[in-house]
Amino acid sequence: MVDTMALLPPFIRASRVPPYLVTGGLPADDEVLLDVPDDRLGPALVAAGQGAYGHAAELLAATRESAAWELRDRYVRRLSAFARSRPEWYDAWRAETPYDPDQLLLGAQLAVDRVWDSPARAELLREVSPLITAAARGEDRDPVPWRIALDHARGSQAGHTYFGELWEAALRRAPLHYGCHVAALRYLATSWRGSYRECFDFADRAAQDAPPGSLIQALPARAALACLTEGGGTGPVPRERLDAAADRAIELSATFAAADLWPAEVRNKLVYVLVCLGRWTDALDQLRMIGPYATSFPWGRESEDPLGRFLEVREEVRRHALIHPRSEHRGRVRSGGH
Repeated sequence: MVDTMALLPPFIRASRVPPYLVTGGLPADDEVLLDVPDDRLGPALVAAGQGAYGHAAELLAATRESAAWELRDRYVRRLSAFARSRPEWYDAWRAETPYDPDQLLLGAQLAVDRVWDSPARAELLREVSPLITAAARGEDRDPVPWRIALDHARGSQAGHTYFGELWEAALRRAPLHYGCHVAALRYLATSWRGSYRECFDFADRAAQDAPPGSLIQALPARAALACLTEGGGTGPVPRERLDAAADRAIELSATFAAADLWPAEVRNKLVYVLVCLGRWTDALDQLRMIGPYATSFPWGRESEDPLGRFLEVREEVRRHALIHPRSEHRGRVRSGGH
């Protein structure tokens, strides 16, 4: 069985600082890895590749039993992505334990993922609703089915009343669940396209209500990412507000250890925002904090080779940081993919 104590976020455990961080440098290009699974998810993926679901079942059961909802959310996403191309292990799991709450959760995520890119997405997603309902009933405490439901509402173009009901249900289960907040933000950004101030209002209120160190402190930066890319620059939102969102995420990043896998997703998005804002030295600081852990999002929005794009941006940041002395909140804003 998976040790539930091992599911504690890595930042609360002692970790060795890599030599390149001690010297203030960055890891070499060939040391940078994309979407690295942690030491709990890795064995589950290896076993799934061999057709066995036991490790994945134990992993998700441990997150449920310990109420490690953020980890559960991440693991479900990664296992679903793997099952899209290698479904045999999941099919066996579903056949043998059809009412297992962890299998039901993965099945709901997988069903949404499979139809998301279809031109008939809205119609197909309506057929998925019973699977999400079954996952929610499988473990009433779990907010992750409600995150999936919020994504489902966005993809199926559900109305605001229905969205509000889902959002309230998610908050009752885990008022500080980052995944649910991101799903809600993305729904609002889609519904209020072209009006990012409302999205910022939502993100700022959530961050102000969350304690220091909560991942929700990064939610305004996620709103900034949408504004700078989909919104076409700083026009929809004042520059000062974008900078404040980045500053809040920088403060959050500082609460985690350098070269820590757990906050890599947040830090990669933050670098993207800082580059868009022309804050080269701040971006370089975050790249040092990222260490060797690149993530497909957001770099995959600009290139079919997200790792290559990350390395290109890293070199660009290094070059600009050497040219421009540190000066807060100045620089050229550029648009890009989200």
